[in-house]
Amino acid sequence: MKRKFLEDLGLEKEAIDKIMAENDNDVNAAKADYDSMKQERDTMAAQVAERDKQLEELKNSTGDTEALKQQIITLQADNQAAMEKYDADMKELKLSTAIKLALGESAQDSDLVAGLFDKSKLILSDDGKVTGLEEQLKSLKKEKAFLFKEEKPAQVQIKGGKPAEGAGTPPSDKKPSEMTYSEMCKYLETNPGAAIE
Repeated sequence: MKRKFLEDLGLEKEAIDKIMAENDNDVNAAKADYDSMKQERDTMAAQVAERDKQLEELKNSTGDTEALKQQIITLQADNQAAMEKYDADMKELKLSTAIKLALGESAQDSDLVAGLFDKSKLILSDDGKVTGLEEQLKSLKKEKAFLFKEEKPAQVQIKGGKPAEGAGTPPSDKKPSEMTYSEMCKYLETNPGAAIE
């Protein structure tokens, strides 16, 4: 989504900033999902190729059945170990991605702060939700606030107000004693605390 499109709709800057921030969060989440699925696909493709190679070797091998049975058992054990490693790697990738998404732009150094999370206490559900992440993030923000960027409160914009004009002194062409009542009121309104002689 382009900022100019929202500006052309006549939205205020604060509303545009909020929409763009939410859009960035959605894009980052989608990119993280894409990267995760791409890595998962590449890993699966490599495993399928390895298994195809193993099956081809078994097909072409000749020998006694006991040796073939032993080779099959060994290959099954290797494949099981490979699958367990793959599952562990995928869990690690999903947890790391979830942590980085939770941090967003709030951390001074997201890689450093991501390393402070205790992943053993995080629970990854089947739907991709991570339990315990928010609690650890709040705790880190409280205990190690210096690692996070200062959150600036949204600035309130007052419409219709004009900044004060002048430097706090009466116009050079009139003394306060020469001003009319309305000129004096206007002068005091634009210069609060001005001394009147």
